[in-house]
Amino acid sequence: MTVTPMAAPAPQAPGANPRGRSRRSPLASIGLHATLIGASLIAVFPIAWVVLSSFKPEQWVQSSELTLVKEPTLANYEYVLTQTNFPTWMLNSVVIAACTMLIGILMSATTGYALSRFNFPGRRHLLMVFLVTQMFPVAILIVPIYQIMAALGLINTHASLVIAYLTIAVPFCSWMLKGYFDSISTSLDEAASIDGAGPFATFWKVILPLARPGIAVTAFYSFLTAWGEVAYASAFIQTDDKFTLAYGMQQFVPQFNAQWEYLTAAAVLVTVPAALVFLYAQRHLVSGLTAGGTKG
Repeated sequence: MTVTPMAAPAPQAPGANPRGRSRRSPLASIGLHATLIGASLIAVFPIAWVVLSSFKPEQWVQSSELTLVKEPTLANYEYVLTQTNFPTWMLNSVVIAACTMLIGILMSATTGYALSRFNFPGRRHLLMVFLVTQMFPVAILIVPIYQIMAALGLINTHASLVIAYLTIAVPFCSWMLKGYFDSISTSLDEAASIDGAGPFATFWKVILPLARPGIAVTAFYSFLTAWGEVAYASAFIQTDDKFTLAYGMQQFVPQFNAQWEYLTAAAVLVTVPAALVFLYAQRHLVSGLTAGGTKG
């Protein structure tokens, strides 16, 4: 038996990229990095300015002189936390956003799974209804939803806001999770069915754990929908003790003599819960739990 020796690979030219990628010229590299740095500064500057302004006294916040931090103080935060109803507004917003997020995840996940796995009469029309609801601006929907809430006696209650926010979050999140469930192989459902699991058990024990990245995005969107919304809160809530943060912060900017130093401090405090929810969602987004779920 004759063994034919393999030909040795051709030597690469000096400076050639082994992966076949063309090297970027120094001028192009400088331009790319300059563009990235400029875009980063543009994105970070407003946030940094708000944070720095929250530590400035009133005279420096409203001064025409541009300064980073001059005579820094924590008096703005102390006033917001102790001399206003900010803690009550924070609690109200946390409760409303948490309820919207939990109920929204439950409704969106079950709806998205049903739309992904089952064929039933009206399925296509239901998908179309979810899509059409996203086309209407909030200003058009406030009046009919207000009339419904008034007929149910829910005006000036947190339940009215939760229901209103669910009308925004559930259709979009159902569409998003339906697409995510479509990416999970149906062979897992078939295997669970052979093992005797029903549709709900398959969804709860098999599919839902694999869909954690999609659930995390849904949770983040539902939370932000309720956290920063103002239009429904201003229409449905009437007493100060039930204000949300987004609506209550308007008291710092009246028609005359706006209190920018207190508004910036409140704005920094408002971002903390949203940032925590984002960090939680990001941790699940990069986990790649669906990798290796099926074997081709």
